[in-house]
Amino acid sequence: MVRLRELTPDDAEALQSIYSPESTRFLGRGPMDAAEARSAAHDAAASAARSPRMIYTLGLDVDGDLLGIAKLHLDRSFASAGYVLRPDARGKGLATEAVRGLVALGFGRLGLSVIRAKHHPQNPASGRVLLKAGFEPTGEHAGFTTYAIRSP
Repeated sequence: MVRLRELTPDDAEALQSIYSPESTRFLGRGPMDAAEARSAAHDAAASAARSPRMIYTLGLDVDGDLLGIAKLHLDRSFASAGYVLRPDARGKGLATEAVRGLVALGFGRLGLSVIRAKHHPQNPASGRVLLKAGFEPTGEHAGFTTYAIRSP
């Protein structure tokens, strides 16, 4: 069963596998080392306890296996969604499910009116994920292809 769940400090090793050199190629950041993964897992768990919560860093869990991360940022001038999958989890529709989960959270419980996303133009698979999740292209910014989805 696929679900988005809160991260815990125990997810550090899985985070390091998710944020691998192959997965971070188009993210504008490098892979995570062990220390950074421990810090990221701790920060995600701490963020979940904050009020108001500004960043939702959720794990994409499939039958107890953490295969990816989906993020919803509220700490910017607009809400933005992002995701990253472990290389062996790609091509199975999981990223689309994760983004749809973020959209449901954003438009449902959080009452957002618009969520934006972007992808590197050399990563067209990410664009297909966003389109399948209901996003529409809005142009280009800082070398990235941009998208938005509006609340129904």
